[in-house]
Amino acid sequence: MTDMLFREDAYAREATGKVVAHTAEGGIVLDATIFYAQGGGQPGDSGALHWDGNMLEIATTVKGEEGQIVLVPAEPAPMPPIGCELRQSLDWERRYRHMRVHTALHLLSVVIPLPVSGGSIGAEKGRLDFDMPEALEDKEAITVALQELIDRDLPVSESWITDEELAANPGLVKTMSVMPPTGQGRVRLVRIGTDSDQVDLQPCGGTHVASTGEIGKIRLGKVEKKGARNRRVNLHLEA
Repeated sequence: MTDMLFREDAYAREATGKVVAHTAEGGIVLDATIFYAQGGGQPGDSGALHWDGNMLEIATTVKGEEGQIVLVPAEPAPMPPIGCELRQSLDWERRYRHMRVHTALHLLSVVIPLPVSGGSIGAEKGRLDFDMPEALEDKEAITVALQELIDRDLPVSESWITDEELAANPGLVKTMSVMPPTGQGRVRLVRIGTDSDQVDLQPCGGTHVASTGEIGKIRLGKVEKKGARNRRVNLHLEA
């Protein structure tokens, strides 16, 4: 199982690692990585590996077998050998924008308190699909409420609960289509705000900014009807 260093510090841009395996598809598995593997609507990280004067670009990162995280090269090239100690570096600007969009989408689920049926995160924008039979009455009011939450600069933190505690509190799960991973004994919760200022708490394995103020200015884009009960709300970073 790969040690997920991004869980310990989502702001780490570089780290050392040791190659423990190559996959049949040409991927690289390290003993520990700062690269986030695609999941929960958040794309896999990109960046580079550096060793012995060599550099290999990483196009994306995916989940492998038995808890492994697999770094996928951008193109066929000589790979660092198994046992090699190397330096890994993130495409930080891309990752940081994912973090900003991801946290903004958590807040979007606060100002639109409806069940979420899907979602996607990008570097420029993200979207949530809601179980929303009727159209939004006032998109501008939603935008204002969301920006006000962001501007409160609320802290974003994490904690852990057991699988049993999650099962006893089903209201924590906002997503209808994707259930949080269970079976390993505990589930990570992402909290926005503290004590009386807490505005959101939900299971999530992705990376987030440390405070909502880092999100910056946003705007809501199209609200698209995707079915009888499904509407897609698009969110854009303004800078």
